Formats: sequence, C-alpha cells, structure tokens
Amino acid sequence: MVALSSLQAVQFRPPQDLSLHKCRPRSFIKCRIAEPTGEPAPLGQKTKYMDGFFEKAFMTLFARKMEKFAAPAKKGSASIEKGWFDYDYESFVDVSKRVMQGRNRMQQQEVVREILLSMLPPGAPEQFKKLFPPTKWAAEFNAALTVPFFQWLVGPSEVVEVEVNGEKQTSGVHIKKCRYLENSGCVGMCVNMCKIPTQDFFTNEFGLPLTMIPNFEDMSCEMVYGQVPPPFEEDPVAKQPCLADICTIANPNSSLCPKLEA
Repeated sequence: MVALSSLQAVQFRPPQDLSLHKCRPRSFIKCRIAEPTGEPAPLGQKTKYMDGFFEKAFMTLFARKMEKFAAPAKKGSASIEKGWFDYDYESFVDVSKRVMQGRNRMQQQEVVREILLSMLPPGAPEQFKKLFPPTKWAAEFNAALTVPFFQWLVGPSEVVEVEVNGEKQTSGVHIKKCRYLENSGCVGMCVNMCKIPTQDFFTNEFGLPLTMIPNFEDMSCEMVYGQVPPPFEEDPVAKQPCLADICTIANPNSSLCPKLEA
C-alpha cells in the first residue's frame, strides 16, 4: 500500500548476496532472532529476539534520553523505575509511546531530533558533512553501517541495490520486518518517532539525503541513502490509516491515523 509510486526516481532491486553487509554470526553486533528459522516471524506473529549486552546498551541509552520528554509511567508500566541496563525492548517502546502523549506530530518529531543531537559531541554534524559529502560512496558506506548498527532497533536488514536519479548504487537497506513497527503496532510511532525524524536528521543535519519507505502491509521498510525525501504532504504515509487489528489506540472509523494530523 505504501510502496511509493510517487518516487519514480528510486527502483529497488532484489537483495544481493552482499556478504560484507549481512549480519553474520561473527559480527561485532550479532543478529539475535530466536525464531527456529532464524528469520522474522510471519506476519501476525511477534518475532522473538535474544538481546545481548550491546542491544540492551542501545535500548537503555535511547530510553533514558527519551524519559526526559516522556509522560510519567503508570504503575505496572514496563519502564517504571528502570535503572541502567534494566531496559528491554518492551520498555523502550513504552517510553516512545509516553513521549507521544500530549504532543502533536511536529512536536514528537522535534523531540526525536533533540534526542539525536544530544547523543552527539559538539560539532559532530559539521564533521559528518566533511567526512561524508552527499556522494555515491558516502551513501553506500552509510547503508553498509546501517545494517549492523540499526539492527537492535529495526531487526535484521540487508544492503540492496537501488536506482537513484538514474544511477545504480548499493545505497539501499531492506528491513525485513521492522521490529519497532511490529512491537508498537502504531503508524504514528513509525512515522513521527522514526521515519520522518531520521530522514530529516540525515538530510538536514548531516547533509546526506535519506528516504525511508515503510510498507505497512508486511512491516518491511526500505531506506534509500542519497534520495531526497518528499515533503510530508506528498508522502503516501501522510494518508495512512491505523493498523486497526494490532494498534491499541487505533480509530477504526478514521481513514487517517490520528497521530499523523498536524
């Protein structure tokens, strides 16, 4: 449904056997899917993960940063009174939901931007622009880095060949079944807490264009480094309804997810 028909400049190719980019058993940060097949669970079933030290470290770092902006946790909440390294993915998602409370779409996105900036040393965006100007090489290099360093957040992914502005390059990342969307079940969280702020951060703060294309039918996602994202009003996600079958706050009578309203 959300394959971006409007982004004619991007054409995806089937995943390549790019062994350097795949998450391998001996990688620094390992794939830790606990499913018998080693692949994400079928649609409608939640994928089981075995998170290790590094995964929980990232969850803790982000969750504690977000707690400063989150509404108070309710008694019995997954993230109440959490200490260092006590966070798991469930409590990380719970903090994300509480950040959304009482904020509109733009305010939610601004919070994520502030959190991302707070995790960088002073002058980091300027240094990034010097090291990674918007070239084919920079786009491909960042796609390769995304696979191991984002897998704690989105699950397993792989580098794929894409066509950007008429040129083929391996600057695409195919996320097989996004862990964040799978666990939150919320279109608004996907768009406001991940897609838009991540696109904007790379495009505007780092100077390296990035377009993210979530597919709400199978929960996969495509990341295209080097592709300038469309304005929100022209992005198909702007008209996405709730996932009524899995979202706990869904409005099945609305043609648009309420969290996407300005």
